[in-house]
Amino acid sequence: MGAPEVVTIGEVMALLLAPAGVPLGEAASYEQGHAGAESNVAVGLSRLGHRVAFVSRLGDDRLGARVLRDLRGEGVDVSHVALDTTRPTGLLLRDTHARGVSVDYHRAGSAATLLAPADVPVDLLRQARVLHLTGITAAISDSAHEAVLHAARTAREHGVTVTADPNVRLRLADADRWRHLTEELADLADVLLVGADDAAAIGIDDPAGWAQARGVRTVVVKDGARGATESTAADGATRTWQQPALPVPVVVDPVGAGDAFAAGWISAWLRGAEPDRRLREAAAVAACVVATRGDVPGLPDPATRDRLLAGAEDVTR
Repeated sequence: MGAPEVVTIGEVMALLLAPAGVPLGEAASYEQGHAGAESNVAVGLSRLGHRVAFVSRLGDDRLGARVLRDLRGEGVDVSHVALDTTRPTGLLLRDTHARGVSVDYHRAGSAATLLAPADVPVDLLRQARVLHLTGITAAISDSAHEAVLHAARTAREHGVTVTADPNVRLRLADADRWRHLTEELADLADVLLVGADDAAAIGIDDPAGWAQARGVRTVVVKDGARGATESTAADGATRTWQQPALPVPVVVDPVGAGDAFAAGWISAWLRGAEPDRRLREAAAVAACVVATRGDVPGLPDPATRDRLLAGAEDVTR
């Protein structure tokens, strides 16, 4: 593949997805796939034509083998994923139905919780242009927390741009812990991509102003159906761009929209696009994902993204 443009480091789990409209407790069968914030971004960027390496730990088991096969099939470099013979691959079960989304996590004691600074491939990382991280991996264990911070510090030392998304999950830790993790990520990130709802959940009412006061150069605030904003501080002034969400005939599954948005934004940034274009591409990628079931099936290729941006009515995958 050559040197990666992007390295992502984090947890990935096997996914069992209940049939459409069937509550989790009533499902008699499941579709198998994979899910994880960082791996979702990796797949999204790979489909958009970028060289991406994903770093993680998986159990040396059937679920781990399936996840690796799927990621490899998406063109993601998984040569730095360690296989653990003593810990299992994490498992996530979820549904999509009219009453919302229900999720059961089985990650305690998984191989990914053993991620540690020693798993960070420094030689690979310093070849990249971007390192993408999230707060989820930092929250799953103390050693994974240290791995995330070590990766971010290493990237900064070598001039690699760090993008970070807190991805607050209050089932993993309380609001105070998440506030601390978000502060740590903001202090090490060049670009912070943060959900408005995530920020509100940890007591941050103005995420752009809060992050820029901590020295973050660019802050992208994702606000669901209300769209997104990008704020960049330079020469003592702050410029802000706004982008409404692109219309979707039916929101089939909202899960994965934030990761898809991040992939679309990073892709545009890598290609030197201006802020307004970055936001539009990110919104288009997110729109493709919420119109399909699962975290990654709807992630588009460049032609699909561009047809959506052009307003074509025949966008299909």
